[in-house]
Amino acid sequence: MPALTLRPAHKAVAAYYESLAAFAKLGATHELAVKTAFATLLETAAKPFGWKLVPEHSMRAKGGRRIQPDGTLMDVFRLQHGHWEAKDSSDDLNKEIRAKIDKGYPMENLLFWEPRRAVLYQHGSKVADVPLDQAEALLGILKQFLEFAPEAIAQWESAVAHFKDIIPQLGKALAAILKKARKENPKYNTAFAGFVTVCRGSLNPNLAEAAVEEMLVQHLLTERILRKIFDIENFRERNVIAADIEKVIATLDARNFHRGDFLKALDPFYKAIETAAETFTDFTEKQKF
Repeated sequence: MPALTLRPAHKAVAAYYESLAAFAKLGATHELAVKTAFATLLETAAKPFGWKLVPEHSMRAKGGRRIQPDGTLMDVFRLQHGHWEAKDSSDDLNKEIRAKIDKGYPMENLLFWEPRRAVLYQHGSKVADVPLDQAEALLGILKQFLEFAPEAIAQWESAVAHFKDIIPQLGKALAAILKKARKENPKYNTAFAGFVTVCRGSLNPNLAEAAVEEMLVQHLLTERILRKIFDIENFRERNVIAADIEKVIATLDARNFHRGDFLKALDPFYKAIETAAETFTDFTEKQKF
């Protein structure tokens, strides 16, 4: 896992303190001004992790209320690694923290900041509360915040690293099985031809057979994900295209292809996806993930 690379002498740290000092001289001590200094620092610190700081990302809390942290650290899969809430020095930070907790803000990894102080919550408990007048303290709480890995996300990242080469191999193997079935299995060939006709009639009259085969491969690899993440136990029957694909798959010779056995190698990957998806409380976020 990446680690915080900033040191007290780093130019981004110096720029952070200089920016706060400049705001103070101008009398611009309100939240909208001062939080830009920390946002810039946090963006720089998160870059080696491959994360982007997304300002004002709207989401639903577990209770269903719509919330909008000042910043959310997000990776390319849209998984959220931490949230940041900014206040100014005139605010009662303890009171503001209690208000956010009461609103249902995610407390898995949430950093509260104001120019003089930062408070970090992880796993729902306060784990750090430090003054920020010294760079060492600032970088200490940043390190704690950025290097924290929620278990679900850690499992997902490990699974991605392990399976990134296996999944394309399984896809190619599936494509080879389907091509062989078209040559050797009359029932499959008839069912496949019928499905191509359906696809051309409902999707695209110029759809190539290779594209239809790709649909079958993708369905076989992703059907469990769609069914479990969105809790659709009868997904195969409810989705019209999925139902037609299942009819084609049913004609495959069981002696040469057993779905469960073939996809067994991906079981840890599927479980990691399902667990990571549970970190989303918003249906739309699940879809995007």
